[in-house]
Amino acid sequence: MKILYLETSSKNCSVAVSDNEKLLCICEEVSENYKQSESLHTYVEWALEGAGISLKEIEAVSLGKGPGSYTGLRIGAASAKGFCYGLKVPFIAVNSLESMIEPFLGQNYELIVPLIDARRMEVYTAIYDGSTGKELSATEAKILDENSFEEFKDKKVVFVGDGAKKAKDILNLPNADFREDIYPSAQYLIKKTLEKIEKKEFEDMAYFEPFYLKDFHGVKKKGS
Repeated sequence: MKILYLETSSKNCSVAVSDNEKLLCICEEVSENYKQSESLHTYVEWALEGAGISLKEIEAVSLGKGPGSYTGLRIGAASAKGFCYGLKVPFIAVNSLESMIEPFLGQNYELIVPLIDARRMEVYTAIYDGSTGKELSATEAKILDENSFEEFKDKKVVFVGDGAKKAKDILNLPNADFREDIYPSAQYLIKKTLEKIEKKEFEDMAYFEPFYLKDFHGVKKKGS
């Protein structure tokens, strides 16, 4: 089954194509300027070309549904819906935090904690078992302080994501590792997507909304 994956929830605009669990091509770029609107469809073209298949051969589309950038999520969701509607294929959505833990599973960490920067001292986070990837604590918006995650001070834990930088500066966890260079990536949506396809856990295109976690607050221009 040939599947197209879109992950636009962060600074990493990421597109992948797989044939079942085999990754055929990944095309992604981390940009401080959030380039989803100008890059996403180009990356889809490049990923399909790299995979050696045409768009009409795609049999399902999977989206990293957030949490993350409001605008990035809107762009990703609109594109995924458009592809599914045009191709008449099923639509799958996966929590973007789950794509961040995949590279760290089985690496001798007891816990993996993704942290997505949500401005100021706030992060989007959840807690996962380091060997099985099982979700131990549901996704939430959390304000960091020096007492955050102190219950893990005797555990081997890794914090991953662009929110790990501010966590490292404030948390009192000498045994923890921090990897701030990790972003959600389309290539790590494959496993969870195939599980959802197996269970026929498809999204309703008409009613699907990305996983925002918070309401959008726009910035008002001066003098308007």
